[in-house]
Amino acid sequence: MKRSLVLAGGGMRVAWQTGVVKALAEEGLTFDHIDGTSGGILTTAMLLSGHTPDEMVRRWSALNVSDFSSGLPLLDYLKGPWALPALGDADGIRDKVFPALGIDADRIRASTTAGTFNVADFTHKESIAVDAGAIDVEMLAAGMSLPIFMTPLRRDGLVYTDAVWIRDANVSEALRRGAEEIWLVWCIGNTDYWGDGPLEQYVHMIEMSANGALLADFREAEAAGRRFVLHVVAPEHPLPLDPEYFVGRISTDSLVAMGYRDARRYLAGMTPSGVPADAACTAMTESAPGIRYVEKLGANVAGAELTVSLTVVLPLPGEGGQPQLAGFIDYAPWGHRTFLADGRVDIEGPQVTYAARALHDGVWLDLCARRNLTDDPGWDAFGDANTVALTLRGGEVDVSTNLHLGMGGLARLVAGAEPVGTHGLIARADAIRRVLTEVLGRA
Repeated sequence: MKRSLVLAGGGMRVAWQTGVVKALAEEGLTFDHIDGTSGGILTTAMLLSGHTPDEMVRRWSALNVSDFSSGLPLLDYLKGPWALPALGDADGIRDKVFPALGIDADRIRASTTAGTFNVADFTHKESIAVDAGAIDVEMLAAGMSLPIFMTPLRRDGLVYTDAVWIRDANVSEALRRGAEEIWLVWCIGNTDYWGDGPLEQYVHMIEMSANGALLADFREAEAAGRRFVLHVVAPEHPLPLDPEYFVGRISTDSLVAMGYRDARRYLAGMTPSGVPADAACTAMTESAPGIRYVEKLGANVAGAELTVSLTVVLPLPGEGGQPQLAGFIDYAPWGHRTFLADGRVDIEGPQVTYAARALHDGVWLDLCARRNLTDDPGWDAFGDANTVALTLRGGEVDVSTNLHLGMGGLARLVAGAEPVGTHGLIARADAIRRVLTEVLGRA
């Protein structure tokens, strides 16, 4: 069966897609054709540059997110806001982000895997799929140059920019190239929530364009009698927006871990027939109001540091929703980062338990990390709360040790805690208040 991987856009947040790619590779999935649009161009370009998922994880983790930003010459800003060609340009992406992610146009052009990159030809008002054999770094950057935020590419009398307003995933190109099975990796939001303010409504316009064009591709295929199997990997809830990522309210490592978790969730429940090609395939739900925090716990195991990094979302009491867990293990003897799947958080009285599975050398390990927040008179809030009992078992692995958060880790946990499922400053402040009074106060 000829298989295409279609990587939709999502801005800088497409770091999430690397976790998805990691999970698909572990399942032995290979692709005859890879297509990228907007932010999905980054993932497509990394794959066609020959990088393994583990190398992609390493490069994303080391990336300086501020490199995405690149300013215009000072004289452009002196023209005033109504005469600005854009807020910035694509020089940072082309000159810093591409090299940091190992994107190499020569290697892309020489790739034995077929690839396409979607760019908007503004002059003719159409989206064009540029073959990997004809791509260059300027055109790659043009495909990510979102209007208002980045200037377009002007070449040979034509103007090229991000294709997201025409399409954000090119299913039609995959079918044109003979795909019988399409894996669509989607991280653009798709809920019924309508927010106020220019940023939220700009994002809503992208959501409408992206999802509307996808449905048009599906209907075109149906009208032509074209049959194909569709698999869709998407988050359960919309990912944090790019500004949150840019200012550090969500990290690259957390996004990658969330992508792996979401892909594993789909793989666990998938059927050979895939999902219907309709509006429901990318549908998401809004996260219940809650709090997101990151724990980075460590211990020395057999002479090497073992670190467990967890991204946890806890819904506020009475708001519905389930706790969420994503994360990974770093342990030098294993050679590469090992991600967590099937994560859950159980809270029973003063006991908080994190449980998940991790695939290591083809064997699934069971992870359990337990913390006791007791109110016994002898309990040391700054000592006992920093200690988490870990068991990690499966195959030849049998680890039982205490992980430690440390005072620095505790400070980072508290300072980095973020409200989720809330919109606006007042709602965010109320979420923090409720965590302090209803969750921590009760504990």
